[in-house]
Amino acid sequence: MKVLTSREFNQDVSAAKRFARIEPVFITDRGRPTHVLMSIASFRAFSGERESIVDALAEAAPFALDGEPGRW
Repeated sequence: MKVLTSREFNQDVSAAKRFARIEPVFITDRGRPTHVLMSIASFRAFSGERESIVDALAEAAPFALDGEPGRW
């Protein structure tokens, strides 16, 4: 488990996000845990949420309607 102070988090949010891809990151304020940062995949697994068809379609690459790549 990775632990960052609020100051460390504020100074390098990108690093916190990188750590969160691997494991949850606990953010502390005055030595006490106050927040947890985790990837959306970890959150969905933790909460039991499944990806909806709307989410899947929103992430899908566009396709050509006439079968020819690049033509709409």
